[in-house]
Amino acid sequence: MRSDPRRKNLILMGGLFGLVFGMIGLSFAAVPLYSLFCQVTGFGGTTQRAEGPAGPILDRTVKVRFNADVNAAMPWGFKPDVHEMTVRLGEPALTSYHAVNHSDTPVTGTATYNVTPDKAGIYFNKIQCFCFTEQRLEPGQAVDMPVYFFVDPAMADDPKLNDVDTITLSYTFFRAHDDGAQGQVSSLNK
Repeated sequence: MRSDPRRKNLILMGGLFGLVFGMIGLSFAAVPLYSLFCQVTGFGGTTQRAEGPAGPILDRTVKVRFNADVNAAMPWGFKPDVHEMTVRLGEPALTSYHAVNHSDTPVTGTATYNVTPDKAGIYFNKIQCFCFTEQRLEPGQAVDMPVYFFVDPAMADDPKLNDVDTITLSYTFFRAHDDGAQGQVSSLNK
């Protein structure tokens, strides 16, 4: 007995359509899944979010450096109040960034952030941060934006981080509702 070629073609066509729709579905799920992966693992220097400090405060210290950048389309000045501080693992610390809107119109911005080295991201925990919400500044308005954080004491138990004595926390501000224009990033932490 011969198999029906039309039936084989229909099965092949159905399989190809299923493959195409599956790939389209995965493309829409890729960004949120990647974001979740980065948050859980600290991949790419993604920091963690915490409700409060956890664990003991250890004697081991780490230097935390602070960096501030803005997208070229963003008319803000943005810089850290201090460029670095030394904290003990598990010790909560508070710092602040200063932002000013240099334009004559209100501007709403949102900050992206990461830490380097990337492998330290999973241990850097922010309790309070301006990066969790959009920031709106009126023309000429200046604000101090606090960051309350700690470096997880579990970092001391990770042999891959024995060589880490400095962590850099870096923020970049973008217009929250940018019309699609992609500006260049310029450093303003002078």
